[in-house]
Amino acid sequence: MADRLYFRQLLAGRDFAVGDPVATQMVNFAYLIGDRDTRDAVVVDPAYAVQDLLGVLEADGMRLTGVLATHHHPDHVGGEMLGFDLPGIAELLAIQPVPIHVNRAESEWVRRVTGVEDTDLRAHDHDDVLEVGSVPIRMLHTPGHTPGSQCFLVEDKLVSGDTLFLEGCGRTDFPGGDADEIYRSLQALAGLPGDPVVHPGHQYSAEPSAALSDVKRTNFVYRPRSLDEWKVMFGG
Repeated sequence: MADRLYFRQLLAGRDFAVGDPVATQMVNFAYLIGDRDTRDAVVVDPAYAVQDLLGVLEADGMRLTGVLATHHHPDHVGGEMLGFDLPGIAELLAIQPVPIHVNRAESEWVRRVTGVEDTDLRAHDHDDVLEVGSVPIRMLHTPGHTPGSQCFLVEDKLVSGDTLFLEGCGRTDFPGGDADEIYRSLQALAGLPGDPVVHPGHQYSAEPSAALSDVKRTNFVYRPRSLDEWKVMFGG
């Protein structure tokens, strides 16, 4: 299956949306995941320049069959942010209508931020599996940064969105954030079997990815050993 997996990590401002000052400043990652045999693929968190992302898929001979959203913030799915109107899933659907896969707790947030219809969304629960061709993607509900934040586990790769970065974790002071919940989500990710490689939602560190064992060893968010310690360290 490893030879069958199609997986690309693309950095906003460098690999797509080149020259866009907001994309360059925000250093978002988008991901392309698919099955090389069937040529089916999904894009994770398309924003800024969806046509660029579709162009990468086309150049690689892949066919878009869906979108995965880690959470509803405009730098991941499009919408208004800090006075900027960021393109995202609504613009993608106008080019190529495909289902948008979101966590059930995030559906309303995504709909309100992007303006897409309920019928465009496919709501999922924790531990649902989405088959892209014959490549299974496990969907993990990791609330805290937002109520319906989700991560994606595919083979030995963990696409962690804004729940877990290589250094730090997602903020919890935005609407819907919850510091207690993100602590529990981080602990759940730490307990995943094997040693998947963490691929975060932003490049906030020198390296774009790292083994989960390294992240647990070096990331300060794993220093607290209990929720009480977490609250002391992070002022919860």
